[in-house]
Amino acid sequence: MGKVFFHYYFLQIIFYEDRNFQGRSYECMSDCSDMTSYLSRCSSCRVESGCFMVYDRPNYMGNQYFLRRGEYSDYVSFGMSDSIRSCRLIPQHRGSYRMRIYERESFQGQSHELMDDCDNIMDRYRMSDCQSCQVMDGHWLMYEQAHYRGRMMYLRPGEYRSFREMGYSGMRFSSVRRIMDSC
Repeated sequence: MGKVFFHYYFLQIIFYEDRNFQGRSYECMSDCSDMTSYLSRCSSCRVESGCFMVYDRPNYMGNQYFLRRGEYSDYVSFGMSDSIRSCRLIPQHRGSYRMRIYERESFQGQSHELMDDCDNIMDRYRMSDCQSCQVMDGHWLMYEQAHYRGRMMYLRPGEYRSFREMGYSGMRFSSVRRIMDSC
């Protein structure tokens, strides 16, 4: 009989209190809603494998930053906050991508179904705004500005009735991108 080998894929991110991977560290392989009990501050990290969203407030709130495999020696130089307080693992997704965006809250107004990236929602769909959505398949990033720029929001399968109630009052989302298998 031949031997059976199992390959386990571990997703891992290591946070450091100081820049350039110095000071105390905290290794994370899943979601962490509050890192303040592990580190007093967080100024650099290494993503060993996988993709993560990191947040500058506990409980996955505040500004969000998408990180894929690589080294982030100084958050400020990457345009990020130096006070990362929570992180969320983005699971790998194989299969189709599908979401429906709505012009107004509670799935009201003009709507469009997306199965691919859209670099400018307002131009492509002639929507005046995007205030709610339903993600049926895949994981997505929605951006404040066209061409995938500005602040972002991570969307996993589920219903998002009001971006305003989620803390994005006054923010307009203008582009959306699938998080592909490269994580």
